[in-house]
Amino acid sequence: MHDANMLLKVAVGAGAVEQRLWRNTSGGRRVMIRDLQRRAQRAGAERVVLAYEASSLGFGLHDELTASGIECHVLAPTKIARSVQDRREKTDERDAQRLLDLVRAHVLAGNRLPSVWIPDQQTRDDRELVRARLDVSHKLTGVKTQVRTLLKRNGVSAPESAGKSWTVGYRAWVARLAGGAGALAWGARLALGSLLRQLDFLEKEGEGLNAHIGELAGNARYAEPAQALQAMPGVGLLTAMVFLTEMGDLGRFANRRQVGAYLGLVPSSHESGASNDRKGHITHQGPSRVRKVLCQAAWARIRWDQAEGTVYERIAEKNPRHRKVAVVALMRRLAVQMWHVGQAAQERSGAVSSKVAV
Repeated sequence: MHDANMLLKVAVGAGAVEQRLWRNTSGGRRVMIRDLQRRAQRAGAERVVLAYEASSLGFGLHDELTASGIECHVLAPTKIARSVQDRREKTDERDAQRLLDLVRAHVLAGNRLPSVWIPDQQTRDDRELVRARLDVSHKLTGVKTQVRTLLKRNGVSAPESAGKSWTVGYRAWVARLAGGAGALAWGARLALGSLLRQLDFLEKEGEGLNAHIGELAGNARYAEPAQALQAMPGVGLLTAMVFLTEMGDLGRFANRRQVGAYLGLVPSSHESGASNDRKGHITHQGPSRVRKVLCQAAWARIRWDQAEGTVYERIAEKNPRHRKVAVVALMRRLAVQMWHVGQAAQERSGAVSSKVAV
């Protein structure tokens, strides 16, 4: 599935496979759906099943197919097994055939499909706002890095009187440099001034989005869960809303292991034959946005919550050279705690979507 077109491998049961190419437009998708329905009618089939890989195109095709009575599965690309040869010889035809094989195994043999959870329309729209705020934060960090890099290239160091980076005193000193009160040449001053204007704009944009996220958090859908999560040490409004919008219905997780696995905070496993099970780095699967805010919240809890700081030091002492392991452990610990608190609040408020398997 691409922006311009969709390549389909179509078959009835275990029968012969036919390849079709459709335009990925509203008209093209309607024609494709009618074609699938006609095929099912001719074959006397009562069930039409289609699968495609999740991508930046979202869930629009899923919605159209479901509304037309077609069973649709959106698959997680990271959970589809691919051989080394498949990765080296990747083509649309091979990918489509692989998906058809998965669907056939699901329909004919009952194999489990690596499907992703489909959020409802409201959750998707709420995500847009929260993700926009995260994007502004990312851009802010990038601009600040550009400012420091520009000063480093030009051999300019902040005096002690300016204070630490990005304090009020530091900002005032950088503004004076851009205004000509320093050793920067003409071009560097203009570039620095541009970066500072970008910084001001992004900070104002972030403030505006924060206000809108505050409004969203006050809605009946999020009010009680967001308030309950913010009562936890180190969890602010943005962290709570990222967690709630990205995770969706917290009742779809059966236990803490599913939460950790969904967020990619569990170690990878390497086991073969009689060899011992060797644990590797965390899988990094699932929403990276949640891992990012969990990391920030975990560090805040380490610094300001004595109990969490003690847990961190206890885990870090076991492997002083890899203290990140302790941070990841606290991230997973926090995620599970937020899941318990958020799920209870969602159940009390009734702010949950339909139960869908992970």
